[in-house]
Amino acid sequence: MDPSIPLVVPEVNGDDIEWHPGIVSTPNCTSTPFVMVLDALRKLSAIKAVTVATYQSVTGSGSAGQQELIRQSGNVLGGSKADLDVYPHQIAFNILPHVDDFLSDGYTKEEQKMLNESRKILHDESLAVSATCVRVPVEISHSESLQIEFESDVTVHDAKRVLSEYDGVLVVDDPSRNEYPMPLTAAGGDDVLVGRIRMDTAHENGLALWLSCDNLRKGAALNALQIMDEAVRRDVLNPRSQNE
Repeated sequence: MDPSIPLVVPEVNGDDIEWHPGIVSTPNCTSTPFVMVLDALRKLSAIKAVTVATYQSVTGSGSAGQQELIRQSGNVLGGSKADLDVYPHQIAFNILPHVDDFLSDGYTKEEQKMLNESRKILHDESLAVSATCVRVPVEISHSESLQIEFESDVTVHDAKRVLSEYDGVLVVDDPSRNEYPMPLTAAGGDDVLVGRIRMDTAHENGLALWLSCDNLRKGAALNALQIMDEAVRRDVLNPRSQNE
């Protein structure tokens, strides 16, 4: 979060690459799809607040997390005890409301990152974000449930329209055909899948939705490659000052 180093999702704030000092950061794997969806939707109305719950795959902890899930699953199904290494509790057939270290206010570092990074990327220090980050027994792809409160009224139709028009976002939303984003279908793809788009009945001017995104691709490696591509396209490979 160094203010002198841009934190970039090219679809959202590609212009920030222009003033890099020789380093450009890529966001946390939960923040990238989160800010892409918010950036699309704020074209309809300013966003006041977001409540988000994440469902994060074990590859967010690296290959060690993936291997622990596979090993524990085999052990449990075979009637053996699940040995612990990466996680403080069994992850196989379980979920952990614990991603990264806990802070004094009860949130985790991962949850605090979602607030800090989204404000920086979206250039909106007034944005309120309350996150609950959860580790789930899925190998690849993070999913998120969002409740978004806008300054003025928005419609589901308009939300689907702006999301469909946004680069890197694919709307998958046909409940009548059981079509909605899932980690399984997001894995191996480059798009942020968005669905279950509906009015949020708990908040005035609210919208609720669900997303899934491959945390290893757009959540990490792909975004880094796109940053490099954008720097080449803009001819800004050499460091520049934010004040130039």
